[in-house]
Amino acid sequence: MFQMFKEWFWLERFWLPPTIKWSDLEDHDGLIFVKPSHLCMSIPYAFGLIIIRHFFEKFIASPLAKTIGIKEEVRKKITPNTVLENFFKHSTRKPSQTDIYGLAKKCNLTERQVERWFRSRRNQDRPCRMKKFQEACWRFTFYLMITIAGIAFLYDKPWVYDLWEVWNGYPRQPLLPSQYWYYILEMSFYWSLLFSLGSDIKRKDFLAHVIHHLAAVSLMSFSWCANYIRSGTLVMILHDVADIWLESAKMFSYAGWKQTCNILFFIFSIIFFISRLIIFPFWILYFTLILPLQYLEPFFSFIFLNLQLMVLQILNLYWGYFILKMLKRCIFTKNIQDVRSDDEDEYEEEEVEEEEEEKEEATKGKETDGLKNGLGANRHLIPNGQHGC
Repeated sequence: MFQMFKEWFWLERFWLPPTIKWSDLEDHDGLIFVKPSHLCMSIPYAFGLIIIRHFFEKFIASPLAKTIGIKEEVRKKITPNTVLENFFKHSTRKPSQTDIYGLAKKCNLTERQVERWFRSRRNQDRPCRMKKFQEACWRFTFYLMITIAGIAFLYDKPWVYDLWEVWNGYPRQPLLPSQYWYYILEMSFYWSLLFSLGSDIKRKDFLAHVIHHLAAVSLMSFSWCANYIRSGTLVMILHDVADIWLESAKMFSYAGWKQTCNILFFIFSIIFFISRLIIFPFWILYFTLILPLQYLEPFFSFIFLNLQLMVLQILNLYWGYFILKMLKRCIFTKNIQDVRSDDEDEYEEEEVEEEEEEKEEATKGKETDGLKNGLGANRHLIPNGQHGC
């Protein structure tokens, strides 16, 4: 059964142009061609990147964060309460006033104490700036290094300057060592991001990130198996070049360097719109979808490749919408805040409310103590006969 599925899955009419056989892509005369088995190496490399990331965040990102003013946050411990904890986990994180009233009666607490407990409990799950900085620093470092490597790999390749070369000799295009490592490292990185989604900070666009990482892995895997390596390398470097500036803007935002963050974000926005919303659809997609139809009869892998590229473009439009919202916020409020992380804003607002509440109670306590001390120090001013009141 498995053998039958394997033979059907790798049918030449699905993957290759008419008249081309798999035997045409066998290694010969020192020329090496892509093989699906090559992709298996991306999984162990992904776990290797996760290990490298752990040590990078611990020994490089954390000291760097402290150097630029980010401190480890000490979370206020809350009083354990089984009833409230069960309600928090299994019902809702934000109880209604009716729920608060019922929980207060059940736990023999005041409604104010129940509200404060839930606020503190929500803040326990709030992602700290150190963690956010570490993640952004790791992504920035990888994107910077892979972009530099991509430029080094591609600067002398003819298909970078003449996109007709993307199809020259297709699919009998041998695999270069630089292409192999560029692809494998890029795929390994996205696998590592997928594997670490559970431990990374969860944002509002979590689902979009999952779709993006899966689409990236799927697109790279498919383009590898069908030998669309040349167009694949162009798509990868075109998307990586903007991410460098986004991650660096996040790093400075977490450090509180707002002016530097704004400048970097504007640079990112310009590069994003030029690379992903102009060059990618009107240049790359045009040469992978429209022009080849004059010389190639459409076949399955050709159609499927372009469908994946269009899904990628839809995601680019989705993120472009958020970027425009952030730019609008920056223009009118003079502050860039990641609109994907509104849930984190709520955590921070609640923490501020909690701190203000504690200050208010402390102030009241001081006033009460002062009043008591004042009465104690000036008891002789109270008329005789009123000491017992």
